[in-house]
Amino acid sequence: MNEIKEEVFNLEAIEKTFTTYKRGQMFDGVVVIKREDGCIFNIGGKNDAFLPKGEVEDFDKLKIGDRFKVIILNSKNEEGMLEVSKKQADNQIIATQNAYQLKLGSKATFVVTAVSDKYISKMGEFNIEIPLSEMSVQIRDPRRAIGRQFEGVVTEIDKNEKRIVVSIKMLESQIKQNMEELFWRSIFINKIVSGKVKKILDYGAFVTVGGIDCFIHISNLSHQRINNPNEIIKEGEEYTFKVIEVDRENKKVALSLKALEESPKSKLLKEMKVGQTFEGKVVKILKFGALVKLENGITGLLHIKNATEDNNKQIYEIVKLDEKVEVEIIEINQEEERISFKLISKYCG
Repeated sequence: MNEIKEEVFNLEAIEKTFTTYKRGQMFDGVVVIKREDGCIFNIGGKNDAFLPKGEVEDFDKLKIGDRFKVIILNSKNEEGMLEVSKKQADNQIIATQNAYQLKLGSKATFVVTAVSDKYISKMGEFNIEIPLSEMSVQIRDPRRAIGRQFEGVVTEIDKNEKRIVVSIKMLESQIKQNMEELFWRSIFINKIVSGKVKKILDYGAFVTVGGIDCFIHISNLSHQRINNPNEIIKEGEEYTFKVIEVDRENKKVALSLKALEESPKSKLLKEMKVGQTFEGKVVKILKFGALVKLENGITGLLHIKNATEDNNKQIYEIVKLDEKVEVEIIEINQEEERISFKLISKYCG
């Protein structure tokens, strides 16, 4: 029969080592009493600690004599005992292990807890430091960083002093570079993209697409004439655009909003058919023909070969500027929104 050895605690010796207890301190201890609501946990000294039932993942399997680490939550409770947490201790132990595994260039995630001449955080037993110059470019007021979670690149590690230096700006720079490379590999004319309006100017607006600034000219916002981009788009809002120009050498991309909408001209052309005749007016004389504007607003080309059979005549000898004519539709190009006419008569009623 195995002899059960009784563990004896030298309380006087322990008292000399631990005379005060502070919130956040971690101690190794042992379960001495198990109750329905938790257990009494001895960490040395006269004052036992109380560990609530919810702090142990499988409380039913917990037994007297179990030893593990806990963290002080606060001073004495109503029973005169310190309250401790096993979950926080476990989390801190894991965080410390993760810190030991970090290498130069690794990514670290943390919450800023304080700021002075640098930003401060914790990863288990390790102190994390972020120089003021290495904070995110989005943080203008250092106080606004406190309590926020960040991710940065490890630039210095001292495992003896349990100190880690991190740069958030460096990671942001890496992310931006990766986004730019992905953007320029995937962008092309006629691609449909989603972008947020960054800044509106009198003549257009800058739009952020995939982290890259693109531009949309006021003329590409609407088929209707507008005086200011604010009539169509708003800063901070997200819209769908069509890419109409890509200049990889100069890193420029032009967008269009109106290209995604059917133009008034396109709608009218769908209602017109080859063979129909219309009355129109000559609005421009060209070297090879004339532009004729119909009563419905559509302007098309009257080529000289469709205005006369006499190859020796010039277009200005056949029709005059502002002259009314009757024309027949001989071709409609819906995709390019072009229409061509044949001259029927120079004198419409």
